Parts: sequence; C-alpha cells; structure tokens
Amino acid sequence: MEQELINNFKIFPLSDSSITIDFGNVIDEKLNDIVMNLFDFCNKQPFIGMKEAIPAYASLTIFYDILAVRNQYPTFNTAFDFAVNYLQNAVTQLGEIKSAKNRLIEIPVIYDGEDLAYVAKFHGLSEKEVIRFHTAPIYRVYMMGFLPGFAYMGGLDTRIATPRRSSPRTKVPEGSVGIAGNQTGIYPTESPGGWQLIGRTEVELYTPNSEEITLLKAGDSIKFIAI
Repeated sequence: MEQELINNFKIFPLSDSSITIDFGNVIDEKLNDIVMNLFDFCNKQPFIGMKEAIPAYASLTIFYDILAVRNQYPTFNTAFDFAVNYLQNAVTQLGEIKSAKNRLIEIPVIYDGEDLAYVAKFHGLSEKEVIRFHTAPIYRVYMMGFLPGFAYMGGLDTRIATPRRSSPRTKVPEGSVGIAGNQTGIYPTESPGGWQLIGRTEVELYTPNSEEITLLKAGDSIKFIAI
C-alpha cells in the first residue's frame, strides 16, 4: 500500500522557475510522511540552482534558478526537464517511509474566543466540551502559510469540525486560535480571516528579527493546553 502511494504522483510546473510533485488532494498522515521524507531528501541532496523546497499537505514544491540549472545540466532541454528528472529519481530513492517524528510543542490557550459559543451551538455541545475536544488531540503541522508563521494543523476531532465564517473578519487579533473545517490554526499576526475563533495564546509564532523567524514548522506536533 505504501509503495502504491509513493508511485501515485503528478509533476507539473507551478511557475517558470518552480515545480510541484503532488501525491493527492487529501489530508492524510501517510501522504504527508511521504512529502516530509522527500523534503528531507531534497534538503540533504539539493541540485545546483535549487533555491528552496516547500512541503504542503500532500505535495512538495521546489523553486530553482533557471540559468543556474541550465548552465549546470546542459544535457536537458530545459530546466524544468531536469527538475522533473530530479524528482522522479528522488522518489525512487526514498526507500522505507519514516513517520514524521519532530518536536512536540505545547501551546497554552485561553479559551474565550468570539466564536466559541457558536461552535458549541453548531454541534449541540457545551463550551467545555468544545474545549475538551480541541485540547485532546496531538495535531500535526501539515504546511505553513497563508501568513508567515501560520501553521495549518490536521487532526481536529470531527465532533467540532466547523465551516469557516460566511463573512470573514477584517481584523483577527494576533494569537487567535481558530477552526476552519477539519483544521485548526493560530493567527501569528493581526490579519483578516474567516476562521471560527475559539481562543487565544500569548505564544509568539512570528519573530522576524530572530534567528528562527517562525516558531512552528511543517512536521511539528502540537498540543493545546487550556489555561
């Protein structure tokens, strides 16, 4: 089964200087393990001209310098052709897929969000039950975006999975903890947003002047602690 997942991929250009390998359009730990293993391979064995590899739920995108790739690998017709060959070879060298075993980070949360009562009513639960269901799992950071430091986390209990707001807020305060569908996340800075806000944390997720700009990274495990 694992080998079937590894071999079932599509490769396509994301732009004229980037390429994506996609293993599926679902939130799945096994697929994400494949992506993170490939991400690790690319970082350890980068090609000349490779700028950055960015993992997502079930895909990996590589950004590269077209001229550097063309100059270094002239036997390929285009830089994209080389990148396709690189990724195809990388997949064949993955071997046994290892489960992501990265840092476990605890995030203290004050559960007093503006939408906590709505989420509880939507599911016919009490607010305490929503908090209990939200703090029970250990979440996985599947990918980073849409803001620097914003981590998309999977593993939310289906009993509190809630659609986004029909009308997004123009300002969501920094540190807000929210739910959108079957995901949860924390706003690292103030921004517009449509997630259902159930709490807030004082933990800094985005520190642009620090050596580590973002606290959370793809592959991390997160545990929310009610305070």
